[in-house]
Amino acid sequence: MKKPVIGILSLLIFAPSLLVRAQIASKWRARSSAEGKFRILTPVLLILAVLLSTSVILAQRSSPPSKTELAEITERGRQLAEYDGAAWHATDAVLAMKPTEGSVARYLARKTDSGWVVAFGRLNEKRDRFLIVYDANQGAGPKEFNVKKYDTPKEDTGFYLSAAKAIETALADFSRENRPYNVAVLPARSGQMYVYVLPAQVEQGVYPLGGDVRYLVSQDDSRIVEKRRLHKSIIEFATPPETQMPEAGFHTAVLDDVPEDTDVFHVLVRKPSVPEWVATRQYVYRIETDGAINYLMTREAFMKIKDK
Repeated sequence: MKKPVIGILSLLIFAPSLLVRAQIASKWRARSSAEGKFRILTPVLLILAVLLSTSVILAQRSSPPSKTELAEITERGRQLAEYDGAAWHATDAVLAMKPTEGSVARYLARKTDSGWVVAFGRLNEKRDRFLIVYDANQGAGPKEFNVKKYDTPKEDTGFYLSAAKAIETALADFSRENRPYNVAVLPARSGQMYVYVLPAQVEQGVYPLGGDVRYLVSQDDSRIVEKRRLHKSIIEFATPPETQMPEAGFHTAVLDDVPEDTDVFHVLVRKPSVPEWVATRQYVYRIETDGAINYLMTREAFMKIKDK
């Protein structure tokens, strides 16, 4: 078996978005900072310096985000990862029951005190009811779902109806590339809903990031209150051979000076589980494998470390 060459970096640069993805086959080299001690990859210093000198930022902040804001991003990212896992395993459980073609148009997941519940069904013709054909309730573990079938669909006028209509509102606006997408709905403030549209994983071991949008939809599900484009072009993390396992991944963020919800989601669902460095025009962050976001330093401080 061919041994990996230590220090070799494999970079994929996706123009024009300037999003960069790296797979690193490199040993750690310890560094310390005057403000706090942390470990840093020497190749990351070099590559992020290039990224920060070439990226074009469309929005700039006057100060780094607060710990509260970063914690909120982490929480939404964790909820997305849980939603994705619940939808995945619940779908497997429902498919095992061989649903009638056309009976299910959409699945919708909701977290309850007893775990995740995923409803499979469709809107009625008047679009004032969501007709639930299957309920999948989470069991003892995250992969276990118990499915109940309704021979006469159960009518819902609450969360699932609102979620289905919010998705329709968001998708009517979304411009997609020629590839599959997943949709997730999370409760937001004041009865509103977040609708996420993000590229689906279509190949085992390849994890897409980018080309995603978060919508904030009004309480009556008919109006987009806010549209936040999270990333531009789609980049993909391919699981490397065991002989070249990465220590971390990284990309630049060009739309804001802060990591996004789906950055956290990406770190939580991809394999192998490794941290992610996110470099913006002004700041550098590290997303840990549990989704926590650490603000590391300003671009100015980073460039000084790089030059040492």
